[in-house]
Amino acid sequence: MKQSLQLRTSQHLALTPQLQQSIRLLQLSTLELQQELELIMLNNPLLERLDDPLDRSLRLLADGAINQQGPATEGAPENTPGDQPSESSRADDDRQHADAPDSDWSFDDSSRSSKSPDDEDSRPQIEAHHETLREHLLEQMRLTVRGQRTQALVTLLIDALDDNGYLQESLEDILSWLPTELGIDMEEISAALALLQKFEPIGIGARSVSECLALQIRQLPRIPFVTRKRALAIVEHHLALFAQRDFNKLKKALDCDDEDLREAQVVIRQCHPHPGASFADDAADSVVPDVIVSRSKNGWQVDLNQEVIPRLQLNSMYAGILKNNRGDATLASQLQEAKWLIKNMRQRFDTILRVAQAIVERQKNFFSHGAVAMRPLVLREIADTLGLHESTISRVTTQKYMLTPHGMFELKYFFGSHIATEAGGEASSTAIRELIKQLIGAEDPKNPFSDSKIAEMLGEQGMVIARRTVAKYREALKIPPVNLRKSL
Repeated sequence: MKQSLQLRTSQHLALTPQLQQSIRLLQLSTLELQQELELIMLNNPLLERLDDPLDRSLRLLADGAINQQGPATEGAPENTPGDQPSESSRADDDRQHADAPDSDWSFDDSSRSSKSPDDEDSRPQIEAHHETLREHLLEQMRLTVRGQRTQALVTLLIDALDDNGYLQESLEDILSWLPTELGIDMEEISAALALLQKFEPIGIGARSVSECLALQIRQLPRIPFVTRKRALAIVEHHLALFAQRDFNKLKKALDCDDEDLREAQVVIRQCHPHPGASFADDAADSVVPDVIVSRSKNGWQVDLNQEVIPRLQLNSMYAGILKNNRGDATLASQLQEAKWLIKNMRQRFDTILRVAQAIVERQKNFFSHGAVAMRPLVLREIADTLGLHESTISRVTTQKYMLTPHGMFELKYFFGSHIATEAGGEASSTAIRELIKQLIGAEDPKNPFSDSKIAEMLGEQGMVIARRTVAKYREALKIPPVNLRKSL
């Protein structure tokens, strides 16, 4: 084959750096956006933030003392003895403070109260240390267990507990860890485990759920002997039947009636299957809304959350240097990047607001009547209305949240598939799930509805839905099946 050079003209789409940054900023969540801005500002000195995320925090002086002055008053000149205000000016100030509404109260006002600086209420409150499960158990061991050898064994068992307070390793395996020259036998380590299982919270050191519940049932006060014995029999020998709510087999195995089984069930439900979980330091993830929906005279109004919008500006000193043609090429490039960022940030929030307004316009019934009034909605419908691409709508609705009178929802929550109705219309899958939730919430606990029964009841309301679809929606709502919802 002969090789040759050819010239060919073609068109293709190129993503400029500005467009790439715009797409990236659009798909970031609020937290990721703040982190991205901090990184950009570290590398670009021409960018400044007018809103300081730490402007409401307490500030420390060089000696470690708390600065009682707010950020706005820092650096203000102090009054000298010769500049004391006159009696008339003090009187005017007193009248102004007396006429001020309660809404003008601030943290700075509280520091000027009549309380002494030594009063406990005037000091800033510091979050208390979170006590861990290990610290809680070691404190009890130091108070109750005597002998260094026994304390060492109990400490070893405490270190082997998991977050729920269970002893995952067997005593044989723990004994194999210990050096043989210590002369520790199984009887000694079993005695240490017995001491540990007497600590609070009750159930600590159990090796199974059955043992954990049994330890707690034995310690519950004011339980009749027969009821306690029956509850222990259930958790020790028939826990699987109890979990499956197979009450007929339980009554046959325990030779009791419904009332006896109900009393034992009440005792078991007082126990906690994960006694160590209360000491877990799992901080809840907080979500900040990007848009806020409120009712107005003209209907539903959508506004951007001003607290998540960063206020950016160009550094005046560097901008002046460039204006006088005294800057280098690097500084000029950073100036252009800063302008792009400010423009892209404005475009990002404008796009989020437009998409949120389009969603609210189509889901008015949801905001007025709740989830049962949700209508089917797809990304293409919003994209065609706003003249945007579906991928853009997908980026906007991912990890962006809307605060409504019904709660906080991700923008993707308002999109969903549809179910056909007998009248030829469509019903949103979100509305179907809400109806299923309401039907199950109103059922008789002694005779709950099966998935087939729920599908039949929805069919009576004109919604064509299969049993397996009901099961899928029920599982999405984290609602157990019919046999696990049945009660005595």
